[in-house]
Amino acid sequence: MDPQSHSHSQSHSPPPAADDDPDAMPREQQQREEAPPGYVPPMSPEEVAAVEALLCYEFKDKSLVGLALTHGSFYLPYRSGDATYERLEYLGDAVLTCLVSREVFLTYRDLPPGPLTRLRAANVDKEKLARIAVDHGIHRFLRHKAPKLEEQIADFVKELCQYEYHSNGLLDAPKVLSDIVESLIGAIYLDSKYNQELVWQVFRKLANPLISLESLGKHPVSELLEFGQKTGRIVDISKDGWVKDTKVDVFVDGVLVASATYAQKKEIASNRAAKAALDKLKEMSGQSDVLSAPGEAPEPLDELGRAGALELQ
Repeated sequence: MDPQSHSHSQSHSPPPAADDDPDAMPREQQQREEAPPGYVPPMSPEEVAAVEALLCYEFKDKSLVGLALTHGSFYLPYRSGDATYERLEYLGDAVLTCLVSREVFLTYRDLPPGPLTRLRAANVDKEKLARIAVDHGIHRFLRHKAPKLEEQIADFVKELCQYEYHSNGLLDAPKVLSDIVESLIGAIYLDSKYNQELVWQVFRKLANPLISLESLGKHPVSELLEFGQKTGRIVDISKDGWVKDTKVDVFVDGVLVASATYAQKKEIASNRAAKAALDKLKEMSGQSDVLSAPGEAPEPLDELGRAGALELQ
């Protein structure tokens, strides 16, 4: 399946009720007319089988597949009630946290809790799980009626190829994509009678490669503040202009070094501004990783001025 295809805004219609009766009402229409308001049809057997193939897991209770992929908007204009993925998402989130905690704990036996926590977080956070949904085409089976979700998913898919493992806060991953991965994990856990080893086998294949200590990147804001501490420079990430023009500015020693704009979330704009500032400072210092060693006198930034600042959209 093409992972860059968009998610379903509505489910496929089942075939007509009977070939020998050309006037027969289509089964889905018949179900809707007979059903109470707010009824939605189940996923077709073909779609259920396709999802099972992606997961390499065959469900005993096939209804769990549709439930795990149903967003609340799929019931519009009616209220969704409890028949959405939210409870399964809750279960899957807890199971993944436990299993990934165990994995990093056993893999890195001498690592202290701080790095272990960062490793776990990177492997179960919104972006990592959203990547799984797109990489395996799971997002194509999302059942919803929210046009904005289509746009958000399409934007995420376009930008995803820029980062091999993780953007470390530069991408705005749609929460719905991580939600459905967690809900499917919760569904497998429930369907398998709480078999954690089986759940781990499924997730391990989906998440391959897991983010390792070697591929774990630094968050740009943390890295920039760390740079300020090491070099004795004053770093100021100014978010004052975000409400007005969705822009975040980064000043180092009072000099504007970089700016970034992102209308949807202030946090993403801050991360992108920090990354742009780091890139600019590294370029100025001619170093790729360490900008100035501790104790070294920082180079003056006065000559940079506003004309030399980076601005990202």
